[in-house]
Amino acid sequence: MTPHLPRWTGRTVRLLLTTLVAGLGLWATQVSAEPALWKVVNGPSTAYLFGSVHLLKPTAVWDTPKVEAALGESRELWLEITDVDDPAAMQSTVRSLGTDPAHPLTNRLDPARQKRLAAILSGFGAPPTALDALRPWLAAVTLSLFPMQKAGYDPAAGVDRLLKAAAVKRGLPVMGFETSEGQLHYLSDMSEAEQMDMLHQSIDDYDTALAELDQLEAAWERGDDGEIARLEAKGMTPALYQRLLAGRNVLFARRLVERMKQPGVIFVAVGAAHLAGPDSVQALLARSGLKAVRQ
Repeated sequence: MTPHLPRWTGRTVRLLLTTLVAGLGLWATQVSAEPALWKVVNGPSTAYLFGSVHLLKPTAVWDTPKVEAALGESRELWLEITDVDDPAAMQSTVRSLGTDPAHPLTNRLDPARQKRLAAILSGFGAPPTALDALRPWLAAVTLSLFPMQKAGYDPAAGVDRLLKAAAVKRGLPVMGFETSEGQLHYLSDMSEAEQMDMLHQSIDDYDTALAELDQLEAAWERGDDGEIARLEAKGMTPALYQRLLAGRNVLFARRLVERMKQPGVIFVAVGAAHLAGPDSVQALLARSGLKAVRQ
C-alpha cells in the first residue's frame, strides 16, 4: 500500500459510520446501556451532551432515566443532521456523489480482491458486478453495512431517529450542525487513491466487521469514552482523525458556544466519537470557559 495514504482498517470504516451518514445508519440481544451524558451550564443556558452511535442493536435500552430527564427539560434538540429519519431525501445526493457507471469498480480491483468481493456478494445472492456502478467510497460503506444487515440490524431503531421522533412528539424544534450532503462530501471529496484504499480494507477486513462494531458498541453502552478515544486513535491516521473528528468538533463547539449565549435548555446528540479524547467537543468548550460535567 502506498505509504502516504490513510490506513483504512475495518475499525476505521466502523468509526466512519459512527460519525457520518447518520441518515443511512442501521441500528442490533437485550442490553441495558448507560451511555455517557454530560451537562454544560452557562448562566441561564444549559446543554446536555449525549454520545450516540448511528449503528446500534435495536433491543439496547439506552433511554435511561437520566436521558429521559434531560430530554424532558430541553426545549431544543440538536443533531448532526436534521433529516436523519429520511434517508430517501439523500438518495439523489448519494447517486450524484457515489456513482460512476463509466468506470466499473471490479475492473479497478486486483484479481484476488475481485474474487473475494464476488464471494461476499454471492453470499447475498448478488452477482460479482453488483457494485460496479458505485464509486469506491460508497462501495466500501455498502460492504461494511452488509454483515450488519445480515445480522438483522434495524434502521428504524437508530438513536438519532428515536430522539428526533420524541422531540417532534413534544413539539421541540430540531436543529442540525451539518447537512446530509455536507456529511457525504467528507467521503466523496477524498482522492480516488484514498477511496480505493478504503475499499481494499473493507474487502480485506470484511470478516471482522461485526466483531469490531461490537467492541465499539460495548464501549458506548457502558459510557466508556476512554475506550472510544482509544479505538479512535488506533483506527485513524492523524490526517483522517483531523478530517472526520477534530475538525468537525471545532464546528460543533463553535455552534454550541454561540447557542449558549442565549437562555434555555438544549439536548445535543452527536456521534460518541465526538465526545471522547483530547479533541472532544467538551475539551473545546472548556477552552471557551464552558465546563462539561458527567452526569
